[in-house]
Amino acid sequence: MLNNKADFILEYNENNEKNLKRSDVDWSQSKIIFISPRFTTYQKQSINFKDLPIELWEIKRYENDILHFDHIKPAQVSESINTISKQSETIEKVSKEIRVFTEEDHLANRPYDIVELYQLLKESILNVGDNISIKPTKLYIAFTKDQRNIADIHLLKKGLKLWINLKSDELNDPAGVARNVENIGHWGNGDYEIQITEEENIEYIMTLVKQSYEKNK
Repeated sequence: MLNNKADFILEYNENNEKNLKRSDVDWSQSKIIFISPRFTTYQKQSINFKDLPIELWEIKRYENDILHFDHIKPAQVSESINTISKQSETIEKVSKEIRVFTEEDHLANRPYDIVELYQLLKESILNVGDNISIKPTKLYIAFTKDQRNIADIHLLKKGLKLWINLKSDELNDPAGVARNVENIGHWGNGDYEIQITEEENIEYIMTLVKQSYEKNK
């Protein structure tokens, strides 16, 4: 893919009737998703590298053309692909061009009180419901349920920005703490943004996040 960017852009434009340029794509955030009825043990072990952007999904077909997708989770993600990159020029090239972000990347160089506030907000969101996962991206830390973003957090020097993934007019916010950013440029998913600088309103904010979680059930 990285060696044939022009071909990928052409394929994208032809299928989406758009005029995308190579420079419009952040190639460092590329990800490959494999879908198959089954994967070997060796293939499943390939996703255990913390900085290799690969996902595996097993698919099963049932009666009436019902499809079930099962996301294969890494057994461990502590090892870096750089430990074996010197054995392969291809792997070394990919590891240099592709950047997989971690939670630690977002916490680095942030004031202690902001990190503490994030940790509190993080635990609160994870307690909103079952099977919520954390997925750090380049611009924010995403909290997902079945691959759909529930809420996204961006750490600032003096607070946090929280985006709730609901469309305009879908959020019941009687206290009015969320700002509608439908027509304003923003990083996170959804049309609602909340600036958080203290712990005081977190319990109420979780009632808003839960609305996004419930919509994904």
